[in-house]
Amino acid sequence: MPLTKEKKSELINKFGGKATNTGSSPVQVALLTTRINELTEHLKAHPKDVHSRRGLLLMVSRRSKLLKYIGVQDIAAYRSLTEQLGIRQKI
Repeated sequence: MPLTKEKKSELINKFGGKATNTGSSPVQVALLTTRINELTEHLKAHPKDVHSRRGLLLMVSRRSKLLKYIGVQDIAAYRSLTEQLGIRQKI
């Protein structure tokens, strides 16, 4: 199930600061985290859906790379972002 416009704009405003800041790394991580959580719930109900599982792994990998980039740039921003989203910290 795709994100609704309201939920997406709420995440952009919360993590990007303003509505036009859609491409920043924290916003991308927040959007990916929301999609990952929804897809995880889907896979609990449909454990044999291999194609969705592959998409989930690709999203997790992309989020991991973005989090690594944020951690290198600003460790405080990384820690606050992972705390807000409820993601385990690797750094």
